[in-house]
Amino acid sequence: MLSSTREPAGLDKLADVTLEIREFVRQDRGADSQLVADNLASLLQRVAGTSAREIDYLIAELQTLREKLQNDETRVQHAIVRYTTLSQSTLHSTTVISECLANWKQSSRRPGRGTVGAD
Repeated sequence: MLSSTREPAGLDKLADVTLEIREFVRQDRGADSQLVADNLASLLQRVAGTSAREIDYLIAELQTLREKLQNDETRVQHAIVRYTTLSQSTLHSTTVISECLANWKQSSRRPGRGTVGAD
């Protein structure tokens, strides 16, 4: 799952990178421009690598969540189908029972027939 605790770590990394860039600039003011460029390139590669790994991690995490949602969707759809079938079966059974009771009641009221239990 996505974690809200990851944001402060990202901000800490950004602050660290900012400090490193400032240190490079201070150290390399009088140094060779090629050395400054190499140092800066190295720093940017590290930052880009970390960022790319974070993005890859987030993509993998989102894909996992998507798969879970798809599985949950399938499970809920199956549950709805089972509920619908059960509901229809219950309605049919109730209708049959009601009709049987109505027929039984009508037959017990017809003239010439005794009531149930009156022998």
